[in-house]
Amino acid sequence: MDQSPPFKRVLVANRGEIAVRIIRACRELGCESVAVYSDADRAAPHVRAADHAVRIGPPAPGDSYLRGDRIVGAALETGADAVHPGYGFLSERADFAESCEAAGLVFVGPSPHTLAGLGDKLAARRSAARVGVPILPGTFEPAPVDPRDSLDAVMADAERIGWPLLVKAAAGGGGRGMRRVERAAELAPALVAASQEAKAAFGDGSVYLERFVEGGRHVEVQLLGDVTGNIVAVGERDCSVQRRHQKIVEEAPAPGLTAEKRRHLHALAVAVAAAVGLRNAVTAEFLLTPDGEFAFLEVNARLQVEHGVTELVADLDLVQEQISVAAGRPLSHAVVAAAARAAEPSRHAIEVRVGAEDPGRGFAPVAGILAEWREPGGPGVRVDSGVEAGTDVGTEYDPLLAKLLVVAPDRDAALARLRRALGEFHVAGIQTTLPFHLWLAEDAAFAHGQLSTDFVERHWEPATRRTRAREVAAQLVAARLADRDSAVPGGRGDHRGEGGRVASDRPAGDRLDGDRWGEIARREGVDRWPS
Repeated sequence: MDQSPPFKRVLVANRGEIAVRIIRACRELGCESVAVYSDADRAAPHVRAADHAVRIGPPAPGDSYLRGDRIVGAALETGADAVHPGYGFLSERADFAESCEAAGLVFVGPSPHTLAGLGDKLAARRSAARVGVPILPGTFEPAPVDPRDSLDAVMADAERIGWPLLVKAAAGGGGRGMRRVERAAELAPALVAASQEAKAAFGDGSVYLERFVEGGRHVEVQLLGDVTGNIVAVGERDCSVQRRHQKIVEEAPAPGLTAEKRRHLHALAVAVAAAVGLRNAVTAEFLLTPDGEFAFLEVNARLQVEHGVTELVADLDLVQEQISVAAGRPLSHAVVAAAARAAEPSRHAIEVRVGAEDPGRGFAPVAGILAEWREPGGPGVRVDSGVEAGTDVGTEYDPLLAKLLVVAPDRDAALARLRRALGEFHVAGIQTTLPFHLWLAEDAAFAHGQLSTDFVERHWEPATRRTRAREVAAQLVAARLADRDSAVPGGRGDHRGEGGRVASDRPAGDRLDGDRWGEIARREGVDRWPS
């Protein structure tokens, strides 16, 4: 295997934790890295981590991270020979990949042709149907949106698909441009609203209809392909725990699947990838219905936020593999070996996304300065972060602060490790999603693998959790004050024994000083909720 660096210098066209992740992979491969940054990120960790850094504009993404011309210019200015887009921003834009190639730069990702095909979910649905991969009932062409257009045809499609159904954006993802429709009267306004949101987010207002499956699970397959046409699946992930149709918790492998079921799913994913000429890393997403059948949803032609759980289970570095494949090298022996054992994994990994959001108020984004930031550690714990104490968290970008990942021999052990790691994770200054994750790690339904895409909607009761946290906080304060008083000479509860020693009349097991105080506070999320 070629041990020389695949590239001399790679520009990372992103920010935050994923930029740090890519820079680390470049360093291990012997490639220099170039960071780009907006004015808001001038002192960000990813800027300091890179070998070179170039300012590309003011904070607004449209004036910086979405300016493909400035990013290409920065790559040429610094002598980069490749561009890694990460995820989000320009990662799935065929025109950006084309502009990189036109400038003589290697785009680390699928070809512009593949991006153009997969960026259109309707085209991906048609490709899957052509090769016999099951899909959910739905439409294959954009639905009419303008009220002046006749809605008779789309209403007929909706009746054929059945209620409830989803109106979905044909371009982009992340839950944007998506509306659930329960009955015929809601269809027209849902089409307009979804189209407007999709237009604002992706520059394309095309939408289509798809059956909504109650109690379904979101399961996706990680794929890698090289220039020789070799395509493999290296494992699947369950991403069913979502809010607003956006993932918040992911794990690998998907709970409850047999080896035979995994092989079937992986084969379906490879078939879709082969149909669109995959090269580099993509993810094929499926819905697992309550009756145990898989239906293709879409293909994300980029690195996923949750790629780390597959890395931990498959023992791979997917970013390094991306860069190597982009340099024209075949899939590594490690990838081929991982694919061979993917149906029978020997580890389990879980990732939770720690975001600047208030889980008690519909996961609304929040802003502020991170007064404290202490990450957990120990065996089987990984934290991918792009922030630190003192970081000013704004609302210009995605609220993701970090990803906490754990790996263990099985799911029960991984859950125990997750609970321990969450207890060690300390953040102050702004609200985060940690209270939700603390609850989830203890939830019986989650522990038993009773997953579905509406899990959060059905199980999460933030008002109850907030009230409980406040009650426990009051009890802890009272108990701690009592302990303090009992230890002060002459204080309330002061009982001096032989030699003048202070002897509390509280049973030893009831004392709440030291680590016990912190343990209870962490378990109940007392310090994770705003007052």
